[in-house]
Amino acid sequence: MTTLPTNVLIVDDIHPVFLEKLQQRNIAFDYRPAIGREETLEIIARYTGLVIRSKFKVDAAFLDAAPQLAFIARGGAGMDNIDEAYALQKGVVLLNAPEGNRDAVGEHMIGMLLGLMNNLNRSNNEVRSGLWRREENRGLELGGRTVALIGYGNNGQAMARKLSGFGVTVIAYDKYKTGFSDAYATEVSMEEVVKRADILSLHIPLTRETRNMVDDEYLFHFRKPIFFLNGARGEIVHIPSILKGLDEGRILGAAFDVLPVEKFPNLARQPWFVPLIKHEKVALSPHVAGWSVESYFKIADILADKVIAHLAP
Repeated sequence: MTTLPTNVLIVDDIHPVFLEKLQQRNIAFDYRPAIGREETLEIIARYTGLVIRSKFKVDAAFLDAAPQLAFIARGGAGMDNIDEAYALQKGVVLLNAPEGNRDAVGEHMIGMLLGLMNNLNRSNNEVRSGLWRREENRGLELGGRTVALIGYGNNGQAMARKLSGFGVTVIAYDKYKTGFSDAYATEVSMEEVVKRADILSLHIPLTRETRNMVDDEYLFHFRKPIFFLNGARGEIVHIPSILKGLDEGRILGAAFDVLPVEKFPNLARQPWFVPLIKHEKVALSPHVAGWSVESYFKIADILADKVIAHLAP
């Protein structure tokens, strides 16, 4: 088999800094942000590199159609739209840029938490509707509470740093890391999390192990009512279990930037969708926590550097 010279196919929108950095290094690329999966499949055999965000799944069939593919660079944090095991089996190097959006995710999720604790969505809507209800919208302070982070990678660490000025205790559990306590969070067991948490925030990837991890059984063990935050991956959480927890008072409020099914019309067809959007203790955003103006640049900038480093002789 003859190895092709480096030629990169970019199938998703990305900040121009990525293109500029590749041009500066004379790395050949085709920028095709409007291309779909089927058309990509027809031409991917010509390329040695693929740059993608979340446009489509890079599964075994796709990888088999790309015999020259040497690396895949994902413009984001998680790699769950890529069959990692099969890619690695075929010798494809996987690159991503979780450093690029970690600050955006931390700020966004804290914003959602503060909105829940201070009834901001409800009170905003009430004032606009001619209601002035002060007592009913009395808020809760974040200071003095314990925030439990599940996962202490890039996003978990950024969340802990962002919380450091709020006067909270931050604890973290990570099944795959030990000895990671630092100035911002203390490593604890899951037993400590369920005993101490006032706020639970997810910062883990979607894997076979974490899919539907947060269900009735998982939530049953928490000793206190909690605020629940998911800015990780929607499929980690069984939404009916959260709704049940809200109705029973075991969950005081829930914020979702991600959902198990995203985008319309499919989202509106889910049996849990109407109860979710009607619940006044739920805050929702359309998977934008990691997609700030600044992170759009940072993801591309960092990913370009990683691609260049990978290709360096």
